[in-house]
Amino acid sequence: MPTKKVASVATPKKAVVPSVKKSTAKARVPALAYASNEQSFWTASGEILNSLPSLRDAFAVMSKETFSHHVGARKHDFATWVHDVLGDSACASDLRKAKTTASARAVIVRHLKRYEL
Repeated sequence: MPTKKVASVATPKKAVVPSVKKSTAKARVPALAYASNEQSFWTASGEILNSLPSLRDAFAVMSKETFSHHVGARKHDFATWVHDVLGDSACASDLRKAKTTASARAVIVRHLKRYEL
């Protein structure tokens, strides 16, 4: 007796859809750091800075001489202070690339947007 061929039926594979959880919590806003009197930044011109907003304001009026005293080929005192004292490594990294008061101020302005002021 001849055997009958049975057509096989292909069953479609189920698509795997990753589950997406929606977070109801707000993004965490970092607290703005303020340096103590002992850790405040003293500029060559005598200004005393204790936070990113005070540094931003100082860059707006800082002379080229004062800026170049703190920023050179091998040093960037402002970036070091922002990293070590204020604890903002991302801002410090960007600030290290700034070669003028205007570009340094722009870095600070951009990074201040992450904080709740």
